[in-house]
Amino acid sequence: MSLAALAYRHPRLVDWGIHIDRVPAAGWLALQFAALAPTWAWMVRRMRDGSDDPLGLLALAALAALAWQCRRELRAAPRLGWLSLAGAGTVLATLLRTGLGALPALPPLAAGLVAVLALACGLLAFLPRRVAALPVVGLAVLALPLLSSLQFYAGYPLRVVTAEASRWLLAPGFSVAREGSSLLVDGRLVIVDAPCSGVQMVWLGYFTACTVALWARQGDHGFVRRLPLVGLLVLGGNILRNSVLVAFEAVGHPLAPWAHNLFGLLVLAAVCGGIARAMVPARTGPEFAERPVPGLITAPGGRHVDTVS
Repeated sequence: MSLAALAYRHPRLVDWGIHIDRVPAAGWLALQFAALAPTWAWMVRRMRDGSDDPLGLLALAALAALAWQCRRELRAAPRLGWLSLAGAGTVLATLLRTGLGALPALPPLAAGLVAVLALACGLLAFLPRRVAALPVVGLAVLALPLLSSLQFYAGYPLRVVTAEASRWLLAPGFSVAREGSSLLVDGRLVIVDAPCSGVQMVWLGYFTACTVALWARQGDHGFVRRLPLVGLLVLGGNILRNSVLVAFEAVGHPLAPWAHNLFGLLVLAAVCGGIARAMVPARTGPEFAERPVPGLITAPGGRHVDTVS
């Protein structure tokens, strides 16, 4: 049946199709957000009961700010690839949360991961093509309440790596031995505890990388190339912070709590500043509008005079 015949026999169906096609991007995104409401409710409960830090709200706020900034550039016709992924991900997140037949329900964090990825795909379907996809996906993942899970699974390995690196840095000036995540420095036992694992610094480092990449209009390829540097800066900053604090402990002059926190904040600011600088693409040459044109005399704010060659 041709489109003309369909319009003649079923005009209401065509009218409904036109109305659906004219639904603004905000309407589609609001519908997807509503469909994933159980995931958002679980995230709120997890943050309110103290199970996790509410840092994910910063990532959600960054995504909301991106959508608001690009509100006049949202595509009238979404990219079908991203839209298909968003729809499939929304359905899959619901099935993973509730289970289906012999398929058991997965842990809420796993279903939540699929949900936030589906939301990122829905947003990318309407965002202009100039917006890189990977930083948007990264912010969506960071929106999850996953700090406590990262601390449980990755906290101890990070503490061991930090303690071993600190042992090497302190060895020239102290007698240092490592046992697990603890250091014996000149006979003093110093424990590298959970806050020293650097999990929060990891989160803030990658959050900085994603937000600055979007602000600076960094492309996906440039963003991926710089990700290893982000990890090195975070790891190096945490090792430096831990080594300095352990050194003060070893000489019998531990820093006061306020000085301990201030030094940690300074290191964190330096790490995030380095990441932000690395994520800004370098200008290899003047923009097209700034390039001089042969035979054309220009002056800022003045007239353009064509010369005869």
